Amino acid sequence: MPAAQNHAPVRIVQSRQNARVKELRMALRKAEKTASGLVAIEGIHLVEEALRSGLRVPTVFVRSGSLGLLDALRIPAESELLELPPDIFSSAVSTESPQPVAALVEAPAFSLEAILSVPGPLLLVSAGIQDPGNLGTIMRSAEAFGAAGIVTLPGTVSVWNPKALRASAGSAFRLPVVSARENDVFPSLHSRGIRTLATTVEDGTPAHQVDFTQPTALFLGNEGSGLPESIARACDASVTIPCPGPVESLNAAVAASILLYEAVMQRKRQVNTLHVL
Repeated sequence: MPAAQNHAPVRIVQSRQNARVKELRMALRKAEKTASGLVAIEGIHLVEEALRSGLRVPTVFVRSGSLGLLDALRIPAESELLELPPDIFSSAVSTESPQPVAALVEAPAFSLEAILSVPGPLLLVSAGIQDPGNLGTIMRSAEAFGAAGIVTLPGTVSVWNPKALRASAGSAFRLPVVSARENDVFPSLHSRGIRTLATTVEDGTPAHQVDFTQPTALFLGNEGSGLPESIARACDASVTIPCPGPVESLNAAVAASILLYEAVMQRKRQVNTLHVL
């Protein structure tokens, strides 16, 4: 059994029916947490981000011929390391040209209560975003611009979808993301004085005229059909990004990023004004 310098010994697995290999394969295909609360990730960068984020990484899988990557990853001694022949590794992962490293990671646990308890929160609520690349990009932008978290309503793609994880570039491991139902979200937001804004293509208040310095939850709709009418009506107001060009609408992740940037710049200006005073 080969050993490496900075981690536990590596065990070679020769069967596709190995319990850990089957768990990795199933977790990637279902794009959900396993019964034991683990999620599957692929690629060196995501494994690095999971470790950097302080998540527990019970099992790391490496394709034969790439064992040298393990030293650079600084994997904890308690992590199980499995070396898989190329055919077995390819049978377990989801990408066509996979990087030679994958892992089972303990998913972070967040609560709606914790997100709503952040002072003056800026929140995003996904009401049916289905493209995993969009959701991942939104998570990345939300972390970059200091949002308190994301609430996903039924119909939203799983945060643990492999494409969403890759697009998040590790933000999914740190940014609080919780699932909730519409009937629970609105009372919780309103009871804490958090204003709810529906994002619309037209007829909303232009983004630069909206006061984002107060506690705010931005509702983002499905890429094709937008926000359900029931949710749009339940929101306190609506916001629109004026577009002088001839496009009908913006990509959901682009729109969310623009609104987050507008919000963080308003909040930064408010802080600077208070410091001057």
